Amino acid sequence: MRKIKAGIIGGTGYTGIELLRHLHNHKGVEVIAISSRSEAGQLVGEFFPSLAGQTKLVFTAPDDAILDECDVIFFATPHGVAMKTAGNFIDKGIKVIDLGPDFRLRDKDEYAQWYGLENFQDELLASSVYGLSEINRSQIRNAQLIGNPGCFPTTVLLALKPLIEKNLIDLSSIIVDSKTGVSGAGRGANQAMLLCETSESVKAYGVSGHRHYPEIKQELSLLAGGKSIGLTFIPHLVPMIRGMESTIYVDLLESDVDVQLIFENAYKDEHFVTVLGAGTACATRNVKSSNFCQIAAQKAVGGKLVITSVIDNLVKGASGQAVQNMNIMFGLDEKSGLSSIGLLP
Repeated sequence: MRKIKAGIIGGTGYTGIELLRHLHNHKGVEVIAISSRSEAGQLVGEFFPSLAGQTKLVFTAPDDAILDECDVIFFATPHGVAMKTAGNFIDKGIKVIDLGPDFRLRDKDEYAQWYGLENFQDELLASSVYGLSEINRSQIRNAQLIGNPGCFPTTVLLALKPLIEKNLIDLSSIIVDSKTGVSGAGRGANQAMLLCETSESVKAYGVSGHRHYPEIKQELSLLAGGKSIGLTFIPHLVPMIRGMESTIYVDLLESDVDVQLIFENAYKDEHFVTVLGAGTACATRNVKSSNFCQIAAQKAVGGKLVITSVIDNLVKGASGQAVQNMNIMFGLDEKSGLSSIGLLP
């Protein structure tokens, strides 16, 4: 069987190296191109010493002709980049998975409000599929263009999907308190991400509005059949490199519902979603470096239902999810290239 030829545009960030790490271990894929305008001509193994001796790839320019030989292109780029060039590849029959936000939001005005750019790709936006595998698997299977989900939305949507689909919670007041490691801010130089700024400190950010807010609200509403969603979402930066946890507070509409059974039945056939036992809470260390999401739910004193949800923000929250989507698009085993379990310690 011929290997899938993959290309990565924007390969020098954390999501780029994560894509390379997982695709390198994927027996059905060959990465034939990885681009970086600033690093064109440099050996990938020199730029990423973890890959020294593992690959002979050399960074190319983003417009190099070799990208046209790919079966699938991953965009690991800032917002606005995929919007401009994804269509060129799709016109040539190449599948595209965008790890940025250009094809997540359906409302163009909201995209402009939150990202400061106008999304002018009406046809591409209309044909794109939101790539949360456990929700949109059937659409992903036949898609040409995937808008890979954001990391925070992944934790929230997987945690609330079983409850919303069965109309078990009050949709008017959903509270999400999330924490993320510093790798979520990317690899660029940023004073706020220095060790001296982040170590031994926790802080809320994006209180007045975070770019993942409209994405979470959009997808929750779709799960609820278009109903209005009352959402409070506050992310926090915590002093760790990778990992993400969301604690979600909701009110049950029926007090005697067996929430544990609801979650276990919902995800019994989903390899990458693990429902923990009753009375437990999730920890980010248990999914570090893996494509798994772990979920736990229990009632708190006072009556609120509390759901905790954890992922590795660089894997299930970005590159691992992208590889999972690629597997679905090409009819491969969904677990291919994603066999790593969480690292301990």
